[in-house]
Amino acid sequence: MTTPAAGEDAPLPRFLCDTAALAALDDAPAGALWKLAEAGRQLDANVVRLPPAARVAPHTEPDLDVLLLVLGGEGTLLGADEPVPLRAGGLTWLPHGAARGVEAGARGLTYLTAHRRRPGLRIRSAAEAERLGPAPRAPEGPSGVS
Repeated sequence: MTTPAAGEDAPLPRFLCDTAALAALDDAPAGALWKLAEAGRQLDANVVRLPPAARVAPHTEPDLDVLLLVLGGEGTLLGADEPVPLRAGGLTWLPHGAARGVEAGARGLTYLTAHRRRPGLRIRSAAEAERLGPAPRAPEGPSGVS
């Protein structure tokens, strides 16, 4: 472990948000309710709300493994061999290279995603772009599913 050089401030652990309070917001807007934005971070994380029946179409993330923790509501993980039910408290691993999408249930779905920070943009070959398919699109606001 390294020690900051003289004059540098070491980052300190801190409280970020109350995820239970965010999950309890039944009338929250669709999209990201919270984003990790601290300088110098090595992670990206979001709390995302999908209203009832909203979905993030299945897509492939080539670079990042993602953890998805359901905070409230229910839904379905799409893109696996079989649809996987998502419920509050469920933690799901979305490995890089695997197709993934999310569909909210009748009460909507609030979830946290966490993954390492995205690498910079890169140019892909036409064959790789074809294999990965189109970029994900959310019909109502930003998705937050990586």
